[in-house]
Order: sequence, then structure tokens, then C-alpha cells
Amino acid sequence: MKPMDEDAVKVLIIDDEEDIREGCRRSLAKVGCEVLTAADGGKGLEVLSAEAPRVVFLDLKMPGMDGMEVLAMIRETAPACLVIIMTGFATVESAIMAMKSGAYDFIAKPFEPEQLRLVAGRALAHIRVVRRAEELKRQRERTLADLGTEQSRVAAILESLPNGVVVTNAYGMVVLMNSVFQRLFAGGAPLRSPDHISRYIEEADFCLWINSISTGVFMTDGKIPSCELQVVDKGFFLARGQHVLSAEGECLGAVVTLTDITDLKTFDQMKSEFVSKVSHELRSPLTAICEQLSMVDEEAGADLNEENRGMVRRARDKAGALISLIGDLLDLQRIEGGAEFTHPREVEPAGLLTAMVDFLRARARAQGVSLSLDLPEGELPVLFADPTALESIYGNLITNAIKYTGSGGHVTVSVSVPEGGGVRVAVTDDGFGIEEKHLEKIFDKFYRIKDDKRRFIVGTGLGLSIVRQLVDGLAGAVEVTSRPGVGSTFTVTLPDKNQVAAEDA
Repeated sequence: MKPMDEDAVKVLIIDDEEDIREGCRRSLAKVGCEVLTAADGGKGLEVLSAEAPRVVFLDLKMPGMDGMEVLAMIRETAPACLVIIMTGFATVESAIMAMKSGAYDFIAKPFEPEQLRLVAGRALAHIRVVRRAEELKRQRERTLADLGTEQSRVAAILESLPNGVVVTNAYGMVVLMNSVFQRLFAGGAPLRSPDHISRYIEEADFCLWINSISTGVFMTDGKIPSCELQVVDKGFFLARGQHVLSAEGECLGAVVTLTDITDLKTFDQMKSEFVSKVSHELRSPLTAICEQLSMVDEEAGADLNEENRGMVRRARDKAGALISLIGDLLDLQRIEGGAEFTHPREVEPAGLLTAMVDFLRARARAQGVSLSLDLPEGELPVLFADPTALESIYGNLITNAIKYTGSGGHVTVSVSVPEGGGVRVAVTDDGFGIEEKHLEKIFDKFYRIKDDKRRFIVGTGLGLSIVRQLVDGLAGAVEVTSRPGVGSTFTVTLPDKNQVAAEDA
């Protein structure tokens, strides 16, 4: 038997025979016990009080206070102490009585050292189990205390948030909400028992969205889309969700925040109305000015000197740029309002791209740029989208490529079918290229790269923003790779008709 731990267990031997006391001391010391001895019951109780041993070997037959009296005192003053009775064969019945009175075990005299260590080993094993149980109890109490503190902390954080917060389990049942959510959607009543999210918010699309997050539907790609929610008499809310994961990575539910965006919606509507009104009011007079300047250039150009002719042409170009800007603003407004997605139909991508490339080839040729279309062998999947949106996407990318490729350059439109379906269109040029620091910003509204090569190129800075919004609206993806001085490749991947039908189903 080995020592049970770093701290030696104290063992008390109470026996009136010195040989037995000494033999027990030597035998138990070899297994790492700290052995104390006493020659009678009175002295044994004094040692017990002073040293608090965990195990007592007690002889029943002693002069003065006998073993049964000592056992009774030990049970009263040190109930956790394990008492092992030492008795001769003639007093086995007394040993049984002692066991009934609370003794842990007994050993019959005479005994061998190995028998003593075996009995002591059982007692030490019992102490080890008790200590482990006590440690687990302390750990559980600490864990419960920590959990209570953590729950209080989480509750305080949730209550301090200005947004509504709701937590659901894997079945879409609400298990936690803060006071903002209670006030907005639960009539101010606290959560008493788990109810499905549909009890608080009846919007079917929102309930489907939160159920999808709760069951881990979006865990495969890691991208959880946001959700806009309109609640009668309460306004507009933007909902953002996140999975609640276990330590093993299993989805246990969802946590959702709801932000009131009613004021932002109102402001956005006012902005759109303002842009629409101003754009329509400006387009007609600007178109008239542009046409009149063109007439001046054509009819009176011969009577103008070179400087005046240049001024007329620059004024015409600037007016044309303003008309283009207004057109892009109106297009962007329609896209943001969803107008570009209201008339979807089946579209053959090969025919659409062939017609667009043929139409834009004259513009490319005028700038000294060659434009080609590379179609794969066989039929391409059919797209299901508003043709106007597709023309705007591909037209903006091809026009940009022509615009930012110098004379003598090449623009190639390549079409392929990615693994898993869909249609991928890559517009590649060998033009100016884009520095890496600009790649994250070129899809922002009105963002334009300013350098010597692009200084005289007219543009609105809205083309790529329109492309991204249209692609996002069609559940596609747009990517760009570029190297300054080498060229750029803009790649658009859109789902085909079968993928759109599967998603809708």
C-alpha cells in the first residue's frame, strides 16, 4: 500500500501492550502514516483531542477505561474518525457490539503486519473517497456560486443594452429575453415558461429565419444574413442573429438582437424622394443643354476657333457626365427599392452576353481596345432573373474594363459553369490595374481612384456599387483580383434557375 497523498494520515494506536503499539507503529510508518500511540483510554482521548487523528486502532480490553467507553467518547467528540477495533478471539462478540456502536472495522489478535496494513488500507481508501467527495462538493458549491455570479452579470449586461435581445433554444423556443424585448413584443410581461418565438412575433419570414439560426442551418458557410422586420404599430427593426454553441461545437440555439430602425427608414425614404425629385428636375434641362451644345459644336464648329470649340466640347462632356450621374442615381434608387427584381424570367446567358459584347465592341474599338467573348462548349445553365438587372451588371463591368484599359489593350469576357451549378462570368482586362488598398472600397458609392492615369476619365463612382447591390439581390457573389500595371478581373457568379427554385422551395 502506498501513501495516499502528500500529507501523511495520522493514525492513533491505543493499546496497553507496548509490543503491539511498537509493532503497529513500525508497520504503518512504512506506508507513510504518521503514527501516534497511547497506553490507555484516557491518554488516547487526550491525544485524540490534541492531534485529531483520522484513524484509531483501539484495543477493547484495557485496564481502567475499556475500549467500549473510549469508542463512545470518540463517536461523540470526533464522529469523522475511523475506529478499528483490535480484539482477541475470545472477545469476537464484543467486537461485533463495537461495530454496531459505530466502529469502522476490526482486526483479531494476534495479527501479522500484512494483515494490519490490509485493514489500514481499507480505512485509508475510505478516507480518500470521503476527501474526494468533499472536494467535489466544494467544487460544486464554487461552480454554483460562479454560475450565480455569471448569470447576474449576463442579466445586468442584457438589461443595459438599448436593443431588444432574445435567446432561443434549438427548437426556436424563447428561453431568455431582456426588458426591451419584453416591452416591445411581450407586453412588458417577464418570461415565465418557454414559448415559441411566433408567440411574440407573428412575421412568418422572421420566425423561419430565427428557426434556421437555432438549428444551425447557417453553420456550414458561417454567414448569417440579417433580417428586416416590420411590426404593426411598432415600426421597423433590424434583426441580427448568432448561433449559441456548446463546447463540442453543437448548435444549441440562437441569440438575436433587434434594433429599432424606424427613424432610419423614415430618413431613407425622405432621402430617396429628394434624390428622385431633384434627379427628375435636373435631367430634362441638362439633356436640353447637352443637345444644344452638340448642335453648337456641329453647326457652328467651323466658325469657332480651337479654344472656343474645346470649351463647347468640354461643357457638353460635363453635361453628359451629369446626365450619366443622374441616371446612375435613379438606377440605384430603383435597385434599393427592389424594382430591378420584380420581373424575373428565364434568360439564356450566352445570348444576353453575345448581344452585349457585340453592342459594346464599337465603343471598345473607338478607344483602341479589343473586346472578345469566350463561351464554353455546350449549353449553359439558364438564369432566372430580371434581364434589366443582368444587363446592368455585365454592362457596368464591361464598360469599366474598356474605360480603364489603354489603347492597344484587350478585354475578355469569359463564361464558365462552377462546380455545383450556376453561371460564372469573368471580365478580364490588361489595363491600369488597382492597388490592393483600394480593393475593399471600390464597391462603395461614389468611390473613385484618383491618379494620373485616371484623371481624365469621366465617371460617377456608382457603377460598381450598382453591380454589388444587384448581385447581392440575386443571391450571387462578385469578386475582384487586380495588379497595378497588369490588369484586373471582376468575376460574378449567379445561381441558375434550378438553384433559385431549390432555394425558394
